[in-house]
Amino acid sequence: MVNLWDVVKYCDQRVCVNEIPDFDGSHNGLQLENNGEVSKVCASVDAGLVPFRLAIEKKADFLICHHGMFWTPPIPLTGSSYEKVKLALDRNLAIYGSHLPLDCHPEIGNNVLLANKLGLEPCDTFLPYQGKDIGLVTTSSYDRNELGERLTDLFPNSFHAMEFGMGKPEKIAILTGSGQSAVDQILGCGADTLITGELKQHHFNIAQELELNLYACGHYATERFGVDALAREVAQKFDIPYEFIDTDCPL
Repeated sequence: MVNLWDVVKYCDQRVCVNEIPDFDGSHNGLQLENNGEVSKVCASVDAGLVPFRLAIEKKADFLICHHGMFWTPPIPLTGSSYEKVKLALDRNLAIYGSHLPLDCHPEIGNNVLLANKLGLEPCDTFLPYQGKDIGLVTTSSYDRNELGERLTDLFPNSFHAMEFGMGKPEKIAILTGSGQSAVDQILGCGADTLITGELKQHHFNIAQELELNLYACGHYATERFGVDALAREVAQKFDIPYEFIDTDCPL
């Protein structure tokens, strides 16, 4: 058994939890306490009822989530909200959340890990949020066909392309998850190409009008990497077992 607070301290320090601001209503760090001991860690993209059940089935007592339990003003603990919290409390499951800190982390963040998987070299950051850039800029030697093939291989069930920019982009911006705030910002960092998770219908028109390459690869699919990396590090440091919980979200 490992002390819960030792694990929390490690996670807090690793993702620089106190240095990266996040959206109003979210909370990064320990979100639900257990009895103070950790014997197995799991990771999931979302802090949902199904991931909680699966973590408990796998006999985990520490679950790291990218999308944590808190996003909005306080809500009544009724219905599925009550069921989720009661399940975690009854089965001694601690919940740890890390959102933006685990998107833009330079080593285990979703952006940089996606860049690594695609063979893209980070060169800059963009899209400031409260003084911290949350997007990544990379250099590329691929043409659009090769880039599309690599993205299709990595995201076979969620990849969508809108190609109206350069045939061989020299710079590629990356913002995992929701890319809505980044579309009109990439030109300012010298890129006409964006790899992201999800976009809205009107971004097709923007891509045409601004001559951009936009690649939407799935919100869930692009944000699996960070929690997996952090949880693997926790498992290795504290010598405890680890499993990733995949819910096969298609969006």
